[in-house]
Amino acid sequence: MAVRQIRTAPDPVLKRKAKKIHTIDGSVKKLVRDMLETMYAEPGRVGLAAPQVGVSLRVIVIGIPEEEEIVLVNPEIVRRKGERIIDEGCLSVPGYFGQIGRSESVTVKGRDRNGKEVRIKAEGLLAQVLEHEIDHLNGKLYIDHPEVRETLRKVQPEETGL
Repeated sequence: MAVRQIRTAPDPVLKRKAKKIHTIDGSVKKLVRDMLETMYAEPGRVGLAAPQVGVSLRVIVIGIPEEEEIVLVNPEIVRRKGERIIDEGCLSVPGYFGQIGRSESVTVKGRDRNGKEVRIKAEGLLAQVLEHEIDHLNGKLYIDHPEVRETLRKVQPEETGL
């Protein structure tokens, strides 16, 4: 396992649509382990997408305190409900926060690290993190949302928790 470097804007890998994974082999499992280690390497990190570590594949990991760890391969949002405006930041855009509209709840389907089909119904912070990380897989950063550009502000590291 290894802690990988977080790619930051304007790295081109962050703007590419990530490729679908057809086989969960040893290299994908190693990527997942590295992503988890990278995510947990510093406090305040709750999610990570493969493009953020320079790999253009459709994999995300989520580790919200007090919640079960989530690994999703080829995740896809199949349902969204409601909207709320919240503050959001990103490891790939360090030092900034902005307000964004995110769904109150989402349903996501994909595969776990062993290839088993899973379906997750999420609300609140988990829904937000799922949308944020899946945006990364589609080559979209949170600062690409128009409403964020209007509210984007520089923050001190201690304010972000990142």
